[in-house]
Amino acid sequence: MANHASADKRARQSEKRRVHNKYYAKTTRNAIKALRNTTDKSAAEALLPKVSSMLDKLAKVKIIHANKAANLKSGIAAYVSKLA
Repeated sequence: MANHASADKRARQSEKRRVHNKYYAKTTRNAIKALRNTTDKSAAEALLPKVSSMLDKLAKVKIIHANKAANLKSGIAAYVSKLA
């Protein structure tokens, strides 16, 4: 239990941010899975900019590391380019 009002407020803020960050991280992971499960090249090319944008936004606010975002973007771009 928090001993000070400021510590109590900080705990509330942290929990609110944790839930918010978890939502966007999970949404992006689901979008990546959907893209990787797509076998249609045109559908994958349509999804690629949206997923890349989601990863950039997560990296911008440091929900995920910038290098992780770059690695994921590289991987999905390679996947889309190899589709027939």
